[in-house]
Parts: sequence; C-alpha cells; structure tokens
Amino acid sequence: MIAYLHGILQTKNTEQIIIDIHGIGYQVCVPLSTFYKLPETGAEVKLLIHTSIREESWQLFGFWSLEEKELFELLLGVTKIGPKLARNILSHISTEELKSAILSQNVTRMNAIPGIGEKTARRLILELKDKISAKAKADAIISTSSSDSPPASSHSEEDVQNDAVAALINLGYNRLISERAINQILHRETNLSIEELIKKALNRLAG
Repeated sequence: MIAYLHGILQTKNTEQIIIDIHGIGYQVCVPLSTFYKLPETGAEVKLLIHTSIREESWQLFGFWSLEEKELFELLLGVTKIGPKLARNILSHISTEELKSAILSQNVTRMNAIPGIGEKTARRLILELKDKISAKAKADAIISTSSSDSPPASSHSEEDVQNDAVAALINLGYNRLISERAINQILHRETNLSIEELIKKALNRLAG
C-alpha cells in the first residue's frame, strides 16, 4: 500500500495532479484544500496517499496533511459516501469547520456543501459524531501525556499498555473492552508508542 508520494509536480489542475517519481508519473486526485497548498509545477511535492481499489480501477487520492487524510477515510466509512463525494466534501469545507459542524450537529452547514442533501447531512452527523468526538478526546489525552511524561524510551511496554487502557477508560469504554482491544493489538505488534497504541485501539473499537 502506498503511504505517500514524494517527487516532482509535473502537472496540476483542480481535478488531479501528476507527480513524477524517477520517470514514472502518478496520477493523484486531490481535494481543493490540498490543491491550493501545492507548489508550482516543477517543484518537489510530498503528499499522503489513500488508495481506492475497485473492480474497474485503482485511484490515488492525495492529501497535504494527516488530518485531511484521516477525515477523508472517516468519510469513506459513512454509508453511501464514496471517494469522489468525500473529496468533494473536503473541497468545500475546512477540516476544522467540518469537525465543528458534525460535533454541533449543524445540519444547515453540512447541507450547504454541494452534493450533500439534508438526508446525507444527517447521516454524516449520525455516523461520525461519536468517532470525531472520541478522536478529539484521545488527541487531547495524548497531547497531555506527551507534555507531562518523560521520553517514550523510558517507559516499559507494561507502562504503555496500562496508560493506553486508562486513556480508553477515560473516553468512556469499560475496562474489559479496553484491555481486550489493547491486548489484541499488542499480540500482533510490539514497540508501539502510547500514541500509536491508543489510535490503533480506537480504530479497532470503532469497527
């Protein structure tokens, strides 16, 4: 799976761009939020990539920031939201405003996005409100933990495991479910930071 592309911006328009990497041109679809941050053609560019695989085609979607990419992937998890509509949403509303509109259940603002009717706006709010709220709380906990704690290298794996379980409990999950999610991740992966462990656990618990 492609995590990012780093090369020369060969061509760009509001629909898609081409990044040249050692003589191979990668066609990448981008939202307007990313397009407006691109350098001039001929300059180096690095974008985070989401790969959409369908029976008839593969498409690459590029993002300037991790926040954009994560929101795009959250949108794809909503019923009847495909990659084109998800890109369209990010093209017409900033990431902060989108999260705010969902958390405040602002149907009117969501409905103002081209291609989003009232029914779809309500579905977006219903399916994403809890996920965005949980992620915001987790980011706050991670930020506090990172600023108050000694370097990660001084923590044992048991410390990281216990801190991650405590963070999930603070987010409203019960201890048994939290411990099970953390243990399942650590059974497959080791040497994870508390930030990585919490994010992976939230993804697992969100389904």
